Amino acid sequence: MAVVLSVLFALLAAVGNAGGTVLQRVAARRVPLGDAFSVRLVRRLVHSKAWLCGIAAIVAAAVCQALALTLGSLSLVQPLLVTELPFTLVLARAAFRRRLAPLGWVAAVTVAAGLGLGLVAASPTGEPREVAAATWTLALLAAGAAMAVGVLAALRRPQGKARAALFSSASAIGYAVTATLMKSATDTFSERGATAFFTAWQTYGLFVAGACSLFLLANAMEAGPLVASQPVLTLGEALVSLALGIVVYGDNVRTGWWLIPEAVGAVLITWGTLILPGLDSGDSETSAT
Repeated sequence: MAVVLSVLFALLAAVGNAGGTVLQRVAARRVPLGDAFSVRLVRRLVHSKAWLCGIAAIVAAAVCQALALTLGSLSLVQPLLVTELPFTLVLARAAFRRRLAPLGWVAAVTVAAGLGLGLVAASPTGEPREVAAATWTLALLAAGAAMAVGVLAALRRPQGKARAALFSSASAIGYAVTATLMKSATDTFSERGATAFFTAWQTYGLFVAGACSLFLLANAMEAGPLVASQPVLTLGEALVSLALGIVVYGDNVRTGWWLIPEAVGAVLITWGTLILPGLDSGDSETSAT
């Protein structure tokens, strides 16, 4: 029952994140190009109703994600957030009254089928455990360095798809770190109560990581279309989260011959994830910068 509820909350989190992403893109398109990666960008966005509604959707998604992580392992919950991509495209089409091509529905079903196959084959499991300080330090330093590389590379690029993808890759790593810290914080709350939760550094670390990730995502939304940023965000967060789940928490996935259906699932997810945004290449809303 706990696993079923974890999957349900993870899917609700994906829907919330998708809605938040669409609303953030609507708000970011109205920001002058000169405000990129600055305090002025944040100042303008906080005065946008669309952006504030997007933040509300993301907060609701974070609550659902926290509940999912309380009930399930990081390696189970985070890959489910890949469904954020088809949800995003469907919501964007509905918001701007555009029809999704038949191939789009095929791609969406392919993502879902690949995800289901991969998760059943991998059967990720994990138990709450005390993580050594050295493990946290190495994981956070590696993630921080990778984010810095992505940001510096993005700042060297002009406005467009490449800049959006680089900012989005840094944001994806940040969100994976946020989820990893959130898993630790929710486990602390479940096992030791509210006092331990509010005195754990991971509780405050997840808010810092989440805020940085949100800022980077805002820059990705401002720099280019969803077609450039969303696949990187979706796949990047899932892959980095899976890696962190194994390295930090010692989550287990099945190997041996199970690697074959896992690989097939990964190929299906990747194909669908890359095809879906490409269907919007001629879309005036999603391709506008």
